[in-house]
Amino acid sequence: MSYNLNSRRGGGFQPFEKVSTATTLKRLMTLMGQERNNLYIAMVFIFINSGLNLIAPYLMGHAVDTFVVTHHYEGVIKYSIILFGVFCLALVSGYTQAQLMGRVGQRMLFNLRNTVFIKLQELPIDFFNQNKAGDLISRVNNDTDKINQFFSQSLVQFISSIFTMLGAGVFLLSINYKLALAALAPALVLWVFTRSVSPWVKNSNTLNMRSTGSLSSEIQESLNNFKVIVAFNRRDYFRKRFDEVNTENYLSAVKAGIANNVFTPVYGLSSNIGQMIVLAFGIYLIAVGQFSVGLLISFLAYIAQFYNPLRQIAALWANFQVALAGWDRISQILVMENNLPVVQITAKEDVAGLLSFRNVSFSYVPGNEILTNVSFDLKRGKTYAFVGPTGGGKTTTASLMARLYDPSAGQILLNGVDIRSLNASARTAKIGFILQEPFLFTGTIRDNILYGNECFSNLTNEELMKELDEVGLLGLLERFDGGLTAEIKSSGDGISLGQKQLIAFIRAVIRRPDLLILDEATANIDTVTEQLLDEILRKLPDSTTRIIIAHRLNTIENADEIFFVNSGAVTKAGSMQDAVSLLMKGKRES
Repeated sequence: MSYNLNSRRGGGFQPFEKVSTATTLKRLMTLMGQERNNLYIAMVFIFINSGLNLIAPYLMGHAVDTFVVTHHYEGVIKYSIILFGVFCLALVSGYTQAQLMGRVGQRMLFNLRNTVFIKLQELPIDFFNQNKAGDLISRVNNDTDKINQFFSQSLVQFISSIFTMLGAGVFLLSINYKLALAALAPALVLWVFTRSVSPWVKNSNTLNMRSTGSLSSEIQESLNNFKVIVAFNRRDYFRKRFDEVNTENYLSAVKAGIANNVFTPVYGLSSNIGQMIVLAFGIYLIAVGQFSVGLLISFLAYIAQFYNPLRQIAALWANFQVALAGWDRISQILVMENNLPVVQITAKEDVAGLLSFRNVSFSYVPGNEILTNVSFDLKRGKTYAFVGPTGGGKTTTASLMARLYDPSAGQILLNGVDIRSLNASARTAKIGFILQEPFLFTGTIRDNILYGNECFSNLTNEELMKELDEVGLLGLLERFDGGLTAEIKSSGDGISLGQKQLIAFIRAVIRRPDLLILDEATANIDTVTEQLLDEILRKLPDSTTRIIIAHRLNTIENADEIFFVNSGAVTKAGSMQDAVSLLMKGKRES
């Protein structure tokens, strides 16, 4: 299964079905949760606000024909007071709707980001191998904010403009339907124009968001590897790559800006034409005695209330297309499904070993197998070493053991049951994995040691120290100033790679797993510390099976059995000397 979000090939990410705008809005509404009631209340205030603003022109026209023309100025004063009251109520209702929609937008943003982040946590390692972190950050941060901006800011104006426009249309038709039809004729042209141009606007914004994600990815990758850039004095390469993606983002932003602003001048022209029609036709009707000055004033005000919202909708429609483009990119993540599902528990097989590979094959890319029809058994309490040339498949084998991936064919058994039948919590409780490149989180050493360890999460520092002492890890902790409370900066910056591996070692061993996998876990540790770690490993429960993946031969010399991994096969190497011979031969062949 491919998880490449930006792939345009047939074998890449399969885009979700195209849906209507109404369906998209319904899906977005589900993210509002309890804030949906606030949305409905806001709608009521929007309706009240629009109604109050629509009453004003009618009152003004009536006052002109009834009081101004007849010189009854006391009526003018009375209607002025009424109009002031109407405008005050409109102010209150407008402020209330803005407050409610602001909360709706922020709650929706909160729920949307939570939903996306939870979905990301459900996806397998394969997904993150195929997609750049910077682009994913852009989707979680930037694209969700585009949706929030529309819901918290533009939606109020959008709905209010629709209500006002429809209400103005009703008043225009009720005053004089012939003049109204002539004045509203340009709106039909606008409708056709909008339907035709909207897909282009949405596509332009999608491309701009994609280039923004690429820019974020490039910055994130370059900053993460800035030490290498400085060491090789290749700041010029950094500048060149940044200039390329920045230029691409600039050009796409210009195109999106042009697309987003294409509606406003066209809508403005239509508004002016509509007002010219009203003025010319209205004066003619007054001249023939079929219209009054007050009605013409009301009519001009309603035409303004019809076309001015259309001008706002022109800008808001572009924002809506931006929000839809952002939703499309987010939906690409939300429709993803994990290709490592928990399967139904099968009958437990009677096996002597802890872990068994049964005719396992695996490939990252179809047609290029890393392992081919591999079978072996690992017994409880034994230490196994996996050796082989670089790229031979050692880490891949270890990843399959921890179910970071599923085999393309065959079966992996843990304690006699298919490893796919274990949920994530049960599996990680049984399997400890010390990665070749350990990752630490910002926080204290205690936070990093107990990461994902629910059993010990409620222990006090004293109780945790006792647990560490029981498994012989207290000596490692004493190498850090501050012990459990020592602060770890972002990604472990400020401490050596060897110290990072020590913390990762403590994190894995304290769980007392049934299976402990060490993938080059001692590659950056001095010999004295390595001997200490070896003593700690020997203190693990007798039932713990240890798997050591290493290039350094002294690391594997005490293993009970050695496996040689190369060219898609995993074979028993025999003695230490046999393993050395196979390793040297494998290196020559590779």
